[in-house]
Amino acid sequence: PAAQNAKLLRDKGLDKMPLRGIQSVTVPGVIDGWQKLAARFGKKKLPELLAPAIHVAEKGFPVTEWVANLWANNQEVVQKTEEAARVYLENGKPFHEGQLFRNPDLAWSLRQVAKGGPQAFYTGEIARRIVALSQHEGGTMTLEDLAGYSSEWVEPISTTYHGWTVYELPPNGQGVAALEMLNMMETMPLAEYGLNQTRTLHGMIEAKKLAFADLEKYIGDPHTNPGVLKAMQAMMQKPYAAERAKLIDMEKANCAAAPGIPLPLGGDTIYLSTVDRDGNMVSLIQSNYENFGSGLVAQGTGFVMHDRGALFSLEAGSPNELAGHKRPLHTIIPAFMEKGELRIAFGIMGGWNQAQAHAQFVSHVVDFNQNIQLAMETARFTKATFKGCDVELEDRIPANVQAELTAKGHVLEMHAGWSNRFGGGQAVMRDFAAKVNYGASDPRKDGAAIPEMPF
Repeated sequence: PAAQNAKLLRDKGLDKMPLRGIQSVTVPGVIDGWQKLAARFGKKKLPELLAPAIHVAEKGFPVTEWVANLWANNQEVVQKTEEAARVYLENGKPFHEGQLFRNPDLAWSLRQVAKGGPQAFYTGEIARRIVALSQHEGGTMTLEDLAGYSSEWVEPISTTYHGWTVYELPPNGQGVAALEMLNMMETMPLAEYGLNQTRTLHGMIEAKKLAFADLEKYIGDPHTNPGVLKAMQAMMQKPYAAERAKLIDMEKANCAAAPGIPLPLGGDTIYLSTVDRDGNMVSLIQSNYENFGSGLVAQGTGFVMHDRGALFSLEAGSPNELAGHKRPLHTIIPAFMEKGELRIAFGIMGGWNQAQAHAQFVSHVVDFNQNIQLAMETARFTKATFKGCDVELEDRIPANVQAELTAKGHVLEMHAGWSNRFGGGQAVMRDFAAKVNYGASDPRKDGAAIPEMPF
């Protein structure tokens, strides 16, 4: 919203962005994105594309196991406002596994979009209901904010990794951190170290810390800070990564990774990937950020408002400082990778886990010659924090490796089995030489790889 800014919230006594509530809501962009994607590449119009979603919203779907668990764990979020509780609770209780959940209000909202296009959302009755919610909750969203929104086409950013080209989205996303990680990892003989062995994991974890220190220091919305693009371009350079990699002590964890100087400074998520019979591929991610987003539902719309604005900073001078008509640093990053006749569309959900999980997936495919399903299933690490030596591991990592990482100074938190703390991913691969498609689905989430026969 144009009237939103960091000083406004600092004057309210806040020193960091609230995770929930109206202050965490920015203008939703996905509706306009759907229309532009369909118009440029699709063969179908919005009414036909949205018809299955409208049907499911109206007739209902049985709640799956993962979703039921998340619903139960976030009951208090939707209990806080009357409209959210009405939509997402039944007799004050969350929906359980196997129970049919219907959302006729969401069906209404989707019908408005199907009939009237994005304008039905950004200038019609839905917009008026969103603004009424904002006013009721003490927010700053206006009809002008919604009407003035337009999504944009951007050029992917990329790097090479042992002969593969890996593509990510540019800022305001965190994709540059994945590429910087890969550039540092390329300086290490990970294939010689071995899959999920001590030196492999230690090197990756340390590369993550250095890349994320740069991410936090330099990356925000390039529209409001031109220095972001200069920093991004420098962070992606191989020589810079080589210098950063020299800071990695292979015998000791770094608990205070600092950002580098990459240039003379003048400056809740779903993922899906598809491939069709012609080899056209889509890598798509959408997110409310936290489960049930802001926890707020505009009257009669049937959808929760996201809380991605919580990712802004209130630190004065930060490239990610909250300001009007600005986008927060985003965690959501769909990706592609290709080599010769092979092309892979992939993504792995999970907040700040995403860039580091992308780097691990690429390494599993490239360094250890895993197929895309095994590369998804292989045990991962994640580090949700930007500072310190804490790191989370799945307990399928060998016990001796856990002990050796601890000896190097890593503070481990172990998780059993295939934990959704490490994100959940999907991938499709096209072998253009053989004209064969492949699919993979991560066991850490609800999901499936579904083939559709070409007739």
